[in-house]
This record gives sequence, C-alpha cells and structure tokens, in this order.
Amino acid sequence: MRYLADLHAFFCPQTVAIVGASQKPGKIGNVLVKNMIACGYPGRIYPVNPKEEEIEGLRCYPNLSAIGENVDLVVVAVPANRVIAVAQECGLAGAKNLVVISAGFKEVGKEGLILEKELTRICRSYGMGLLGPNCVGMMDTHVPINASFSAVFPKQGNIAFISQSGAMLVAILDWSLTTGLGFSRIVSLGNKADLNEADFIADAANDPNTRVILCYIEDVTRGQQFLQVARAASRKKPVIILKSGASQAGAQAASSHTGALAGSDLAYETAFRQCGIIRARSMAELFDLAVAFAHQPVPKGNRVAVVTNAGGPGIVTTDSIEMSELTMARFSKETSQELRVNLPREAAIYNPVDVLGDADENRYRSALEKVLGDQSVDSAVVLVCPTAVTEPEQTARAIIETHRIYPNKPVFAAYMGGKTLAGGAKLLAEEGIPCFTFPEPAVRALSGMVRYARARELPEKEKELELGGIQPEPVKEILQKVRQEGRLTLLGSEASQVAGCYGIAVAPIVLATSPHEAAARAQEIGFPVVMKVASPQILHKTDIGGVKIGVETPQEVKKAFIEITENVQRFLPKVVIHGIEIQKMMPQGTELIIGMTRDVQFGPLIAFGLGGIYVNLLKDVSFRLAHGLTRQEIQQMLTETKAYTLLRGYRGEKPKDLGAIVEMIARTARLVLDFPEIGEMDINPVFAYPDGAFALDIKITIS
Repeated sequence: MRYLADLHAFFCPQTVAIVGASQKPGKIGNVLVKNMIACGYPGRIYPVNPKEEEIEGLRCYPNLSAIGENVDLVVVAVPANRVIAVAQECGLAGAKNLVVISAGFKEVGKEGLILEKELTRICRSYGMGLLGPNCVGMMDTHVPINASFSAVFPKQGNIAFISQSGAMLVAILDWSLTTGLGFSRIVSLGNKADLNEADFIADAANDPNTRVILCYIEDVTRGQQFLQVARAASRKKPVIILKSGASQAGAQAASSHTGALAGSDLAYETAFRQCGIIRARSMAELFDLAVAFAHQPVPKGNRVAVVTNAGGPGIVTTDSIEMSELTMARFSKETSQELRVNLPREAAIYNPVDVLGDADENRYRSALEKVLGDQSVDSAVVLVCPTAVTEPEQTARAIIETHRIYPNKPVFAAYMGGKTLAGGAKLLAEEGIPCFTFPEPAVRALSGMVRYARARELPEKEKELELGGIQPEPVKEILQKVRQEGRLTLLGSEASQVAGCYGIAVAPIVLATSPHEAAARAQEIGFPVVMKVASPQILHKTDIGGVKIGVETPQEVKKAFIEITENVQRFLPKVVIHGIEIQKMMPQGTELIIGMTRDVQFGPLIAFGLGGIYVNLLKDVSFRLAHGLTRQEIQQMLTETKAYTLLRGYRGEKPKDLGAIVEMIARTARLVLDFPEIGEMDINPVFAYPDGAFALDIKITIS
C-alpha cells in the first residue's frame, strides 16, 4: 500500500511557481496568476514562461532553475506533450508538489495513458506529490491560496470539498456565491494519477479549519488504502460522499449465487457503511448534509420533536420521520402540561405540536422552548406556513434565540412558502440553522446526522478475528493441483477439503470413481448418503438427474452410481465426469447461505442470508467486506436478515447455534483473505442446528 502523502507543503506552500503562466487575458496561464494574486496568497509567486519578462506585475522566469530557490508547489499549465519535461525539471529543481492542470492524458486514450504513467513515475522517483493531471486545481480559503483556474474563490468556511469532476466543482463554487456557503478547502482530483481521495480525506480530517468533509467521486483508486483512511477520518469528522457510476463487483459473477445477488454498486455501499461514511444520493442531499454538519451539533439520539402552525405539513413531516431512521419523540407528562397551559385550547400538544395558523413569534418561542427542554427530545424540526398573521422574521429570531438556549440539540426549519417567507429563511440560514422549503429534505439531513452519530459510537477498534486450527498449506496444494489440471472450479470434495482446512464444519464427503468404490466409501461415511455427479461443467446437477438423495444400502449406491453416470452421458455427452461424490446425508436444518464475491476495488465481499433453492428468489442477504471484519459486524449481519428471526426460534422451533454461524462466516472471511486467487465461493446450503452448523454444498472458483 502506498503511504499517504504529507500535504502540509501542498496547502501551505511558502513559494508557488506557475509554469505556463501567460500575459494574455483569458488564457488559463493568465487566470492562474491572477487567482493567486487576488486571493491574497501570502507567499512568493513565480510565473514561469521563457517568452515573457513580467506577468501581472510579477517578474517572470524562463525556467524553474532561474528562480534560485526550491519551490514548494508548482502549478503546470502547458500542453500535455511538454508536461513530462516540466516534471523532470521540477524534480531536479527540488519541487515538493505538482498540480498539473493540463489535459490530454489517460482521458484521451492509450497514448495519453502512457504519458500519464511516465508523469507518475517521474514524480514518485523524486518524491513529489502530484495532483491531476486534467484537473481544475485546488484552494484553501484560510491560507489563503487559489492554485486553480476557477472563476470563483469561495467564501471562507469549514467545509472541505473534494471532487473528481472539475465541471461539478466549478458549478458548485458558482452556486455557493448565491447561498453564502463557505468552504475551507476545494480540491479537483482530475485523473488521480498519484494523489487521490484518500490522501485529501486524511489531510482534511486533521485540518483544524475543516468541520465536515464532502466528496464527489466516480470510483476509488486504491480500495484498501481508502478503507483504512475513511475509518480513521470518520471517527474525527463527518465524511459525506456522493458516489456516481458503478463498481465492478459482480461483473464476473454469473456462476455463483453470491455474485448474482451482489449488485454493481453494492461493494461501495458496504464499504461506506463499514467505514462510517454517510452516503448522499444527490447533489442536493450532499450539500444539505454539509450545511447541517457545518452549523449544527451532532444529535445524541433519533427522537425528533415537530412544531408547526399547520396540521397537514405536520403529518407529512411525521410520516417522513417514521419512514427514516428517526422516531417521533414522546414528551414527558410535565412538558405536555406546560404546553397545555401556554398554548390555545385548540392547539395540539402531543408530537407534532400544532401552534395553529394564527401563531405569532411568542407562541412559537414558548412551544419550542418547552420541547427542546424535554430530556426525551434530541432534535427539533420547526415548520412555518404563510398565513395572514405569520411573522416570518420575528419567528426566525425566536427560533434562533431558543436554539441558543439549547445549543447541543440540532434545530432544522422548513419555511413552506416563497417570497412571503424569504426574509425569515434568510435570517435562519445566516445563523446556521438549516432552512428548507419543504420538510422532507430537513428530515433526510437530520437522519444522516443520526446515522453518523451511531457510527461514531461504535468501538474504535475491535480485535481482529482470532481463529485457531487453520492449515493453509494443504489449501495451497489443492489449488495448485486444480490449476495444473487446467480447471477454474473445484470439485465439491476438493472445496470441502479446503473449507475443512480452515475449520469450517462440513458434512463428510468423498469422491468415488467406480460403483464398487462408491459403495465402500458410503459404508465408511455411514448411511444414508447423498450422491452427486462431480463435474465443474455442470451448474445444476438436479436438472439432469445428477443427484440421488437418501441412498441407504451398498447395493443402492452401486445402482445410483450407474444411473447418475448414464443420465449425465445422455443429457451432456461431452461433459467430463470426474466421478461421483458421496456425502453424509444430514438431518434437515435451517437452510442458510454464506458466500463471497471479490470486488475489484475492495476485495472479498461476504454474504449471509437464507439459503437453499430460494436464495435468488427471496434475496434475503446482508453483505460485509472481509477486510477489517469483526465479530460484532458479523453478528450485525445476521440481524439484518429475515433468516435471523428463524435462527432465534420461530413458532416453537428451538433457537439455532448463532455462535457456530458467526464462526463459520469468520473462517470463510479468513480463507478468502488468505487466498486472493479464490474469485468466488458459495456455501449453500448451510444447515443450522440448535447445536452447531454444517456446510453441505460448497462451490469455489479460482482465477
């Protein structure tokens, strides 16, 4: 794994050189120089252009070596075919970091990719950090520095925004001017040839001027590095990500149940959840959450009070709350009594609190003070609808002043109107109280804050899975033998041996190549037995008569051996048969599936849920990444499925051995982490019993 970059000299450089600086207005090289001057950058700026002597009042240098001192940051804006030479010059001149604005790299095809790889190689050989290429640049409003060609330098604030899309970034910056939203840092990632989202998330997590970290990404460059960084960063500050596009999880998953269940975006969803990241589903939600975290305290719980001057909007808000991870607060008896005394007789005093359409600022103030003072209330949403007597500005001041009394409880507002309420909404926004036109976005933002609060409460570090009785050497030998035979899929008996080497309890299974051998092996295992054709080419053995269940005598075994062989030869005459597998027939248990599909970015993705023939029909499955998986997370996996209800004991059934299931999942995770060549694995079904659990059918494919 590549070490994270030290970005202090990147954001706080003493000196900045701009290679490709231009005297011509409108050229990117000219905009870069003007932006650096206009933002108030306190360090030394060195334009570099051999054709100019002065640019924007600054002395211009023919090359970096002519500057006469080491440069902390070099911003490059020259044609792509000249960037390699500039990078080499930067390395020789002792530059610490590069921002390559220039386009024409991997985004344009093979030739550009070759250029980009060479650029990355040069930067790493000299220990220079590289942002880009093909990026807008970066800014820090607190230094201040503006090493970008954006037309806008944002208002100073506490939100860091990291974007893979340059167009998205400049659009947001322009929009921010109309909303008054402030930023601490802005980073355009571009092609992410070297520095990536993980580097900037890690640095923002330690930046005293940043309170919340926003990201727009289309992919993750280094999955394991990202997981490590995101886990640590989200313990310190909210990390909110809008992820577009799709991962390649399940792209080669047609051959397994687990792969079929794993959607293209599932690995990212799972990774974000395990790391404590909040995932936004739209640009609007991304910045709604940003405003909420930037100005409001993190709620201590999910209990919400609603204060409204209209019944309908109160019901809409209640429905939205109940459909999210929030719940309507239940007031104490004292709070209800105080509301009854201070509000009109017709007012609703139970949550939601309806202060009626003729409510003035004092009625709002009184109601909000009472509910925020209640220990059973964690946060509040205040709704204001325009009536003939509504006082938008005065009510806004009442909300602001009341919130100051209870600063540890977040307050959101929905001013449900337009021009009439605009003045009040503006006052609230200026004071850091998120104000929306409708209640649903307020509820979504508050729900995101609660999800973050819960994630932050989880133990920072649980012991990694400690498992005894693991024998990796026999597994290596089995996988090597399979490769030597030119196969990618293990036989059932081989897969069972692999599982057994990692302590996974498997119903006894052996491979027989003749009727006589099959009968002898069946007697050793003990009757009754199940017999299955052994051929990696056959996915659905039952469909062609390749399975016999409940075989009880040696004679029946010999007969079944011949029948299975004939069935396969009749339906699939060209298929290679390796023999017939004989397996101990286990008593019926609760059928489960434990599986794995390997994501291109994040590695093994573990699945658990109801198994058997209904696995793809019911799709009752939960997922976790194997990397960093803990027993606590495995236990949480179980609770997320309907299978958990059956396992706990349903309609008189005895509870099943949850500990044995957790152990089997843990050992499966360890196996696929130790052997990255295992591309997919299905254990389906697993029979769970009151005492123990056994794997019956195991499928393993390798790459």
